[in-house]
Amino acid sequence: MYVYISLYGVIMNVFDFDGTIYSGDSTIDFYFFALKRNVKLLLFLPRQCLGVILYKLGFISKTQMKEQFFIFLKGIDEIDKLIDDFWANYKVKIEKWYFDIHRDDDVVISASPEFLLAPVCRILGIRALIASKVNKSNGIFYEENCYGKEKVRYFLKKYPNSVIDKFYSDSKSDIYMARLANQAYLIKKHKMVLWKVRAKDMV
Repeated sequence: MYVYISLYGVIMNVFDFDGTIYSGDSTIDFYFFALKRNVKLLLFLPRQCLGVILYKLGFISKTQMKEQFFIFLKGIDEIDKLIDDFWANYKVKIEKWYFDIHRDDDVVISASPEFLLAPVCRILGIRALIASKVNKSNGIFYEENCYGKEKVRYFLKKYPNSVIDKFYSDSKSDIYMARLANQAYLIKKHKMVLWKVRAKDMV
């Protein structure tokens, strides 16, 4: 493993996962993959829909809504095997451009569950993963969803003195991470565009 050192600490490239180095949403893909293996998971659908409605109406937080979505995990036996089977089929959705710029010290930061992304990160040789901490048996979050401003908190907790050289994401919700980087890039339709972060974009 190699790292780059500056006067400010370790310099690294940081990547969002879904829609960035992965073409699509890995959580949604995994849900439908699991559903095809066990149609009885549809029994959790009313609870999942209720969670979305309550979130849209402002009664619950995004984290609470996602806990309602992940309740389907209660119906899965041998979750680790299912995840391995999922990535055996879906690792082909990793964007080809990522392999061209991959470094040993890359960091992935994502709102998707850590338990879901950890196996594919091992396959890709990505040693540093920051993601939502979710109980894979029942869908309960151990911390707030790793999204928006929370991503910055997660990142600084793990790398308080590090410098982000380049940050890549497909979503402007990652503006808070983008402002930490020397350069940021938006991924749109599999293409990389320089992301010029402006003060008026901050909310």
